Amino acid sequence: MFSIIIPTWNNLALLQLCVRSIRENSAYAHQIIVHVNDGQDGTLDWVREQGLTHTASPQNIGICLAVNEAAMHATQDYILYLNDDMYCCPGWDTALVNRLKQVDTDLFMLSGTMIEPRDTNNPCVIVRDYGSDVPNFDEAKLLAELPQLHKEDWYGATWPPTLVSRRWWFKVGGYSSEFSPGMSSDNDFSMKLWHAGCRLFLGVGDSLVYHFQCKSTGKVVKNNGGKQFLHKWGMRQSVFDHYYLRRGQPAQDLHLNDPEDTRELRWQLLRSRLKRALG
Repeated sequence: MFSIIIPTWNNLALLQLCVRSIRENSAYAHQIIVHVNDGQDGTLDWVREQGLTHTASPQNIGICLAVNEAAMHATQDYILYLNDDMYCCPGWDTALVNRLKQVDTDLFMLSGTMIEPRDTNNPCVIVRDYGSDVPNFDEAKLLAELPQLHKEDWYGATWPPTLVSRRWWFKVGGYSSEFSPGMSSDNDFSMKLWHAGCRLFLGVGDSLVYHFQCKSTGKVVKNNGGKQFLHKWGMRQSVFDHYYLRRGQPAQDLHLNDPEDTRELRWQLLRSRLKRALG
């Protein structure tokens, strides 16, 4: 069904858990493609032993180049980008397939819904602590409580796990390398789809993954993604998220409408242009 691309950077235990969760908790047979950054912890050897389709680089090349390299090996009609610090819960792929059956276009972005241990004021996630790393992950408790965890579908799909058609992944050019190692690259990819005419950015409330949070981004030297996004697109990320994607709002329909040309939006766009002009 899906070609699942997973970039990883010396997170072998997390990657092993991630791959196991796909194999054990998926209703469909998916292609798994791993990009191994650096791999000094034995990741590359393990991926080879498992017979997984993979690409590799001798050093960390960041998310953007890694996912693009992995996507070149996708054989399925849909590409799903998944982080290595995610555990796919039972039913995760069935929920996405059910939404796919309702979609009348291949120009879309669907996201699964993350369960996270810490509250970061993200309206798109379910906050419930089942552990912060593999050694203290309470898998049994998560699976037992899974029927109680539910979220309505929400607008603003951007973050992994994200599902798009392979055709449109390549038509918009995948992830933009200028955002390497990856801060704001998700938002940029969503904006490229928006400019291509995509108005279906749907978070699927019953496609659940547990997210251990920032196991790679926490150790990388970050690019100034917010500033890059502003200079590339002429608006702040927060404006795009709030007025265009309606991030976190309950989904009333599959498709978004273009934002209303309100005085408030015009003011926010003017502020963005002024900020860009001032550097």
